[in-house]
Amino acid sequence: MLRILFLGDIVGEPGRKAVISRIPELRREREIDFVIANGENAAGGRGITPKISIDLLRAGIAVITLGDHAWDQPEIVSYMGTEPRLLRPINYSLGTPGQGSVVLETTKGKVGVINAQGRTFMQPPLDNPFLIVAEEVARLRAEEDVTCLFVDFHAETTSEKIAMGRALDGQVSAVVGTHTHVQTADEQVFPGGTAFLCDAGMCGPLVSVLGRQVEAIVERFQTSMPRRFPVARGPVGLRGAIIDLDETTGKALKIERYAEDFIDLE
Repeated sequence: MLRILFLGDIVGEPGRKAVISRIPELRREREIDFVIANGENAAGGRGITPKISIDLLRAGIAVITLGDHAWDQPEIVSYMGTEPRLLRPINYSLGTPGQGSVVLETTKGKVGVINAQGRTFMQPPLDNPFLIVAEEVARLRAEEDVTCLFVDFHAETTSEKIAMGRALDGQVSAVVGTHTHVQTADEQVFPGGTAFLCDAGMCGPLVSVLGRQVEAIVERFQTSMPRRFPVARGPVGLRGAIIDLDETTGKALKIERYAEDFIDLE
């Protein structure tokens, strides 16, 4: 059995500190073989920097996925092509820096990770993820001989995420959604052996609105006036999913939501 831990969107310094401090112990406690995390909000709530990427990888994360904030920190553009374990959505147009998939060797065989971004209510509008992900899955299976494949689908709507999971059922090991920062309760293994969860949630401040200071967000809704949205402080929650795979077939055996509250690093 191969056990994967996937962590939802890491939000700002509070989320980073909690993830970095918790991962080593969590890997031992839950016998985790492979860790994936979405880091697109890791730098002040928007994007990621080279230093943050390095810190997360050194902490034990094997692959970092991104999303619509992938390019918000300018210095990440030149770095993206130098670190294959940092993925941007695969459905960016040809010629975009970096890559949208990676295959890594583990003690239990190869693991492939694909990062894709939805198109419904999402900016910027990217190429069709359904077509591109299907092509990449076929390529990785044929050229890399990989059976354990994980997809982080960074998308806004539940319908698009569910459709992606259903479209890939039996072709990949797991499809887990990110972007909305709220963990859903629909974890399941589809008939073809693909584990699915609409959204993994976030790793960030608990007393917040999606990781941002409550007062700033409420004021924006009340007044419609522009406002900065600072990352909230205080107790932190970690959210994600733990997925058990048959390492030979790549089929999911089990998926469970991971949630841990009240990590206070102040």
